[in-house]
Amino acid sequence: GSFGNEIAFGYLRVFIIYTIAALFIYFVIYSLYAFIGGGKKGFKKYWQNILPPSITALATCSSAASMPVNIQSIKNMGISDDIANTTVSLGTSFHKDGSNLGSVFKIMFLVYLFQTSPSFIQVLGVSLVATLLVSAVPIGGGTISEMFIITTMGFPIAALPILTIIATIIDPPATLLNVVGDSAGSMLINRLAEKRKWFKRKK
Repeated sequence: GSFGNEIAFGYLRVFIIYTIAALFIYFVIYSLYAFIGGGKKGFKKYWQNILPPSITALATCSSAASMPVNIQSIKNMGISDDIANTTVSLGTSFHKDGSNLGSVFKIMFLVYLFQTSPSFIQVLGVSLVATLLVSAVPIGGGTISEMFIITTMGFPIAALPILTIIATIIDPPATLLNVVGDSAGSMLINRLAEKRKWFKRKK
C-alpha cells in the first residue's frame, strides 16, 4: 500500500543523500585533512595511494579486511610505520566516520517514520554509542547497534528490519569512510607527532 511505497522511497532517499554526504566527506573533508597534514605534496601523495584501500573497502564492506591494504597505502604516503600500524588498528575499532553518519541516518529515518521528536543531544549521543557497538566485520555488530538504537530511542521492535535494510544499502559507502578516514587521520597524527614536513623523508 501507500505505507510500503513511502518506506521504499524513503530507502532510496536515504541511499542518495547518504552517498552524497559520503562523497563530500571523501573528496573534500579528507582532502583537507591531507593538505593540513602534508601541504600540497602531502595532498598529492594521499591521492596517489588512497585508491587501493578505497576499492578494497567498497568490494569487501569490511574494515578488518581492508586493514593490510590500508596500512601499506598509508606507509606509501611517507607516514611512519608505528603511526600507520597504530592508527589503523585503533581506527578500525573506534574511528568510524561512516558508521557514525549511518547511525544518524537510521535514527532520523525512524524519527520521520514514527513522527517522534528527539533532541539533538539524544540523537548524537545514541549514534556515537551505537557506532562503538559495530564490530569491524560485516556481520554481527550491526544488529547489536540497531537494537540499541531501537530500545534507547523507544521505537518498536518491528523497526529492526527497516534498520537492517538501511544498514545494507549504505554499507559500501559507510565502510569506505570508515577505512579512508583512518588514512586521512593518520596524516594529521603524523604531522602532530613529528612536527615537521614529514613528506620530504620519502619520495
